[in-house]
Amino acid sequence: MSQEDANLEARLEEQEAFDPPESFVEQANVTDPGIYEEFEENWPDCWERAADLISWDEEYDTVLEDGDAPFYEWFTGGELNASYNCLDRHVEDGRADEAAIEWVGELGETRSYTYDELLAEVNEFAATLRGLGVEEDDVVTLYMPMIPELPIAMLACARIGAPHSVVFAGFSADALATRMNSADSEYLVTCDGYYRRGDALDHISKTNEGLEGVEHEVSDVVVVDRLGDDLEHSLADNQHDYDELVADYEGETVEPVSRDAEDMLFLMYTSGTTGQPKGVKHTTGGYLAYTAWTSRAVLDIEADDTYWCAADIGWITGHSYIVYGPLALGTTSVMYEGTPDYPEKDRLWQIVEDYGVDIFYTAPTAIRAFMKWGKEYPEKHDLSSLRLLGTVGEPINPRAWKWYYKHIGNEECPIVDTWWQTETGGMMITTLPGINTMKPGSAGPPLPGIDARVVSASGEEVDAGQAGYVTVDKPWPGMLRTLYNNDERFINEYWREYSDEETDEWVYFPEDGAKIDDDSYITILGRVDDVINVSGHRLGTMEIESAVVGVDGIAEAAVVGGDHEVKGEAVYVYAIPEDGYDADAELEERAVEGVLDSIGPIAKPEDVVFTPELPKTRSGKIMRRLLEDIASGNELGNTSTLRNPGVVDDIAAQVEES
Repeated sequence: MSQEDANLEARLEEQEAFDPPESFVEQANVTDPGIYEEFEENWPDCWERAADLISWDEEYDTVLEDGDAPFYEWFTGGELNASYNCLDRHVEDGRADEAAIEWVGELGETRSYTYDELLAEVNEFAATLRGLGVEEDDVVTLYMPMIPELPIAMLACARIGAPHSVVFAGFSADALATRMNSADSEYLVTCDGYYRRGDALDHISKTNEGLEGVEHEVSDVVVVDRLGDDLEHSLADNQHDYDELVADYEGETVEPVSRDAEDMLFLMYTSGTTGQPKGVKHTTGGYLAYTAWTSRAVLDIEADDTYWCAADIGWITGHSYIVYGPLALGTTSVMYEGTPDYPEKDRLWQIVEDYGVDIFYTAPTAIRAFMKWGKEYPEKHDLSSLRLLGTVGEPINPRAWKWYYKHIGNEECPIVDTWWQTETGGMMITTLPGINTMKPGSAGPPLPGIDARVVSASGEEVDAGQAGYVTVDKPWPGMLRTLYNNDERFINEYWREYSDEETDEWVYFPEDGAKIDDDSYITILGRVDDVINVSGHRLGTMEIESAVVGVDGIAEAAVVGGDHEVKGEAVYVYAIPEDGYDADAELEERAVEGVLDSIGPIAKPEDVVFTPELPKTRSGKIMRRLLEDIASGNELGNTSTLRNPGVVDDIAAQVEES
């Protein structure tokens, strides 16, 4: 490292706040700090701003109906169609030939869809679904990887008023069956397979296994042929080849069905405390308005941008910020089928350069991987087209934030660190990039109109610097309306009722711990259950992990609590060294010192275990439960949901030998 680079690294390490570049502010969509006060004073009518971003067949009568709280309704009386909003209106506005989706396949294939071409394909598949007998309000399950037919199917469903339920392609056959049973879904769109790190994966066999567990009759299954000659397979009597089926409806158009603002747009299943997945219901008007508004205000998306959210559409991030939000604004949305390190570790940066990507939105997990691989990979490419970076999915530690800021954004791109959930539909806590100072590690203040607070166990707001629980005290347009066919569980899992003689208030409780500072910036500490109780002191695992990853030489870490006969619970650290660093006693000592310096002696790790990998689910989440089992010497739980199950036994064996 040159002396100039060393000085730069030292400056970044010390800096705790970053202002957005003037060049960004000059062109940003939202730049007036008065927006916070305006939204507060005019709430809930302030959300008309979001509704104005989309087209309505019938104007709404009321912004918010709250008479049956917490079953809130938004833009009541309004009617619209999500597919029309994402496609037809842009074609009608003279943008037919502009790119809507740029798709990059795992093997390097590309497909480009203009808005006119995408509209044609959506029309044809909407006609196909109608031909199969799909009617308004029928739930259609989509079990597909990152191929263009997935957003086409979503928008086709929306066009005919049939809610879709996307099941992440990496999920098991049992997960597919469970979700189809819960949704009582009689129609499935899937594919023969897909590619991962160059290998052809058999998806149709897993699909068929899942269908065996569906307890009702499945009318029709549509199968996209992704693999061609790389996978021989046959179709059952009720299974149809996508291309052959759609060919019968070539050139057909389907008039978009006008849907009530509160009609269901889609179901998205998420994990629950009972172990049974929850069918989160999102509706058409509020969800679409909110994703459009946050895409414009937070991600700064304009119609002429090339925007890339590097998530999977199988998760809510892909729904909101690959499909509905960006396409509602008429931008170009990039889709990538593969992994970031195939065929080389610079694959993502090659795509940014090739397509001139303006906005890049990814997860801290990926950023930590980029750090581990080294800055030489992004340095191979021209990333000067980027003007905004974002993170999503989990808190990002300051060191990873600064690496992202320097090596991907060249210190010229604001970073929006966004906190939100499947249930919220869109972003809730983050900076507005044209207004707010950025604080690495802190998501930022609640967005305008979002009444997010940090409270104690008794519901009282905590003082600055104190830890507590995130709550949202007012409804918002993108919120879930209920859990599918389970209103009681919806109330029990998400809402707290606070009543006195004069008021009866419902507060949304997302089960995340957080801290708040003097500027009302909120730092998310992780799930409430991601807390270690050491000698009566509650320590957030996220805070300890940030301290460990802040140590030079450590790329990624997971912290869990393990049984301890004196402390009750002790801190155990599992860490991945950066390339070029030895997993030795010196690095372990530095990791411990990092925790002591950042948090104090109460958080001193009982043990630091170095490993080349951490156990992760197919979506990239660290499976801390298994690490807890190892730390406590318990029998290991189910590893079937992991993408790398062998690493668990390797870590357990290492711990036993130490």
